[in-house]
Amino acid sequence: MDSGYGPDAFARDFRVSRETLERLKLYEALLQKWQRAVNLVAPSTLDDVWRRHFADSAQVAELAPDAKKWVDLGSGAGFPGLVIAMMTANHDDRKVHLVESNSRKCAFLSDVARQTGVQVVVHDSRSDAAAASIGVADVVSARALAPLPSLLALSQPFFVRETVGLFLKGREALEEIAEAEKLWRFRWKTSPSRTDSQGQIIKIWDLEFK
Repeated sequence: MDSGYGPDAFARDFRVSRETLERLKLYEALLQKWQRAVNLVAPSTLDDVWRRHFADSAQVAELAPDAKKWVDLGSGAGFPGLVIAMMTANHDDRKVHLVESNSRKCAFLSDVARQTGVQVVVHDSRSDAAAASIGVADVVSARALAPLPSLLALSQPFFVRETVGLFLKGREALEEIAEAEKLWRFRWKTSPSRTDSQGQIIKIWDLEFK
């Protein structure tokens, strides 16, 4: 995907509805506005939001198209969780929980959800505190939150045997898997990122502590 990637290319690649595209355009405008006061994303990525953030998040949604209950840990500016919520907004049986411990980022997430009309649950708390009210999930996701061994510890309260973890990682993905296997038993596979030539999406299931 080139640096000129925008709404038209996104719509082509992910086959989204006009309504979804309009939501994402509003999301981008709010991100640009809030970024002036709150450090939501790296400033260097603001000119490439549709590729670096929207497409990067949307590709995760494609890996679990039937998930009804989604928990996104360390949501930050909403990636991938809020984009996933917009991609599945036409399904009344889907619910996305956004877990973020930074109150200002939670305010941003809530504002985007309100203005775009997307139904999400924003949890202004750490993941361990949120787990009690959320319970188990179909999918747990995270991007740039923690190394995989720590990430699995954060995710474990939301897991049952059928739960899937989808974690966006960079070039060290296989090394992180090897480290995680020292503490955890799990099955896994990786998928190459569509937006980062060195990135991988790690899929985890059958998770249990050794």
